Formats: sequence, structure tokens, C-alpha cells
Amino acid sequence: MTEDSHASPGTTRRSRGPWRVGTPLVVLACGVLFVTSAANSGGTDLRPGRYADLASLVAAENREYQRLEARVQEVSRDVERLTAQVGDPQVQQLRRQVERLQQPAGLRAVSGPGLTITLSDAPEDVINASTGDLNLLVVHQQDLQAVANALWKGGAEAMTIQGRRVVTTTGIKCEGNAVLLQGRAYPQPYTISAIGNPAALEAAVLQDDYLEAYREDAATPEVSVGWEMQAESELAMPAYDGLTNLSHAQPIR
Repeated sequence: MTEDSHASPGTTRRSRGPWRVGTPLVVLACGVLFVTSAANSGGTDLRPGRYADLASLVAAENREYQRLEARVQEVSRDVERLTAQVGDPQVQQLRRQVERLQQPAGLRAVSGPGLTITLSDAPEDVINASTGDLNLLVVHQQDLQAVANALWKGGAEAMTIQGRRVVTTTGIKCEGNAVLLQGRAYPQPYTISAIGNPAALEAAVLQDDYLEAYREDAATPEVSVGWEMQAESELAMPAYDGLTNLSHAQPIR
């Protein structure tokens, strides 16, 4: 996955507009800004603390997310402990309702049969020897989304990506050559597992047009992007441990 993997293969550059008259003015304005910045900074960085590369930024954000996640879990335990001490009947009734909704919301660990799909970039020797579109040789954000959507469509009851439980509101986002899940960066290969009827899950995947094209690329020696699919007799999945700051949701009709 590359930093510009969000762009679709074959995307062309935008045509140039009639800016010939305005270009000298823009260049002049930029020159004035550079001189002003140099004078104000005195040779120092006007933006201290900024990161010079994407990898450092991702690592820093990952550490900050882990710190906040640990704090949220600590506070959540305190809330649960204090709430359990409340003897009000209405509070106890609401607690029972919350407990019934935790499993369908993905907040309980589950196990059962299912399907596992692994996506990976093409081998390094294929990438180095390629003279074609390199976008075809790496796993993209939309590839992962297509697999997840097909599995949900096939009746998945629970799902993990890289071993992390995902729910219907989980976003899949590319950042450089990694994917961000719940604030953490994971490199390829990407393993997506779903609990459900293995035959129904596999049928949904095989019927998906986007994934059919991906599998064709995987079978092409000049591309050889990774694709593995395996039925599982038993999968164990942890509870979703990300932030749950969604106040309400309305189903699409």
C-alpha cells in the first residue's frame, strides 16, 4: 500500500487552466511571504514540533491513541464499578438492556466457524521488475473495504482485521504503506476473518465483481498480488475495544 494508494489506477492529471496571467502574481506573493518568514524566524523553525516524515507522524499518533485508549478503559471500569453499586431499579433495568445489546454491538468476545481471507502486496522481485502500473501490485484501502463489505453481505456475525475486532462503524484508512484501524497502524499482509456460515461467506465473496477482478490480478504472473481464502472450523474473536463515542444511529432505509 502506497501513500497515494487512495487514487484509483489510471487516474489522469487535471488539465491546466488559464492561469498564465495570475502565475507571476502568485510567484511574487510567495516571494514576499518567504522573505517575511525568514525575517520573523531568525533562522529558526517557525513550526517546531512538526514531523518531517509520515512514518514519524503515524508512530506518534499510534502512541497517543494507545495512551488514550488505556485511559478510556480505566475510566470505563470505574463507571461500571460505580454503576453496579447504584440500587435504583431504573438504572438496573437500563444496565440489563445494555448487557443484552453488547453482543450484537460487538462488545463481547465470540467464537464459531467462518472464513479467513489474506491480502498481500506482490513479491518484491515482481515489483522491482515491473514496468507497468505499480498500483496493481499493492493492496489498497478499497481492496480491504471490498472484502469486509462482501463478508458482511454474506451474513458475517463478527469480523476481525489483523486480529482486531471491527464493527459496522469501523473505518479502514490507509496511511503510507500501512492501514489504520482504531488509531493503530498495521503493515501488510492483511488478514480479515469473519464468523458465520463458511459456505455463505465464500459465496458472497466469489459473487463480488470487484473481488473477482482482484483475484484475476492475483492469478496474473506479472501482478501476483496476494490472495488466500480459507474456511475455518473455529475462530475466536475478542470484543471490540475501540472508542464507543457514537451517540445514536439510524438504519438506512
